[in-house]
Amino acid sequence: MIPKEILKKVKRIEISTRGLVNDVFSGEYHSVFKGRGMEFSEVREYQIGDDIRTIDWNVTARMGHPYVKVFEEERELTVILLVDVSSSGEFGTVERMKGDIAAEICALLAFSAIKNNDKVGLIIFSDQVEKYVAPKKGKSHVLRVVREILYHEPQGHQTNIAEALQFLSRVTTRRAVVFLVSDFISSGYEKALQIANKRHDIVAITVTDPREVDLPDVGFIELEDAETGETFLLDTSSADVRRDFSARTSETILEREKLFRSMSVDYIDIKTNESYIEPLVRFFRMRAKRFR
Repeated sequence: MIPKEILKKVKRIEISTRGLVNDVFSGEYHSVFKGRGMEFSEVREYQIGDDIRTIDWNVTARMGHPYVKVFEEERELTVILLVDVSSSGEFGTVERMKGDIAAEICALLAFSAIKNNDKVGLIIFSDQVEKYVAPKKGKSHVLRVVREILYHEPQGHQTNIAEALQFLSRVTTRRAVVFLVSDFISSGYEKALQIANKRHDIVAITVTDPREVDLPDVGFIELEDAETGETFLLDTSSADVRRDFSARTSETILEREKLFRSMSVDYIDIKTNESYIEPLVRFFRMRAKRFR
């Protein structure tokens, strides 16, 4: 039995994303992602400038003058939400946790997909794959996907992106658009990402809290690694400590972005202290330009 508060939260997310899907993402989404290929639509009379390779010789012979075949892009897509639910998602120093923001982003993408009659699937992972929902169409299915993300109680604490990508390759044989939503506190996933990206259209969505990049000057603080449970004391009043912390995290982010670029993996950076709408819209519009 799903708790009433979860059902209310699903409804709230559905209502809050409805306007965005209708007004902002619907047209952009349609133009951003390609279908699986071209499918036959109809035949029509030959016009000057038509490619002679598209002439339908059977119809031409029957009608006594040239006819050509018309093809349209096969629009139906499979969208997979690959969602990290490890313990580090329970971190947030602004208004909401990283995991809450990730859930809303997934809902927005899922509702955009069904509005375009696409299938939506879900893979929830931590240091193991914890839940798989096979791709299907329809609003009721997407509501189930959103409920699974919100209602799921993680078994693992750490993050294993490689394992999740390998599972994706096993269960999804046809090309899919895959949104990998994570804070990417993981390592050793480079090879798995490279393999998965050859078969699928991978879009990485990174969710980061500002305090994971810059430390405030608040004296001695005890920090706990949410994924390993390790605790350590840090003197944030030291400018050198703050500078070293910021330099290390910035280097990690730059290395990750360099990896994505080297594999031609599109990525979207989401920060918990900023609206996630603008980065998503910017990504959709930027990518739409490629296919015009």
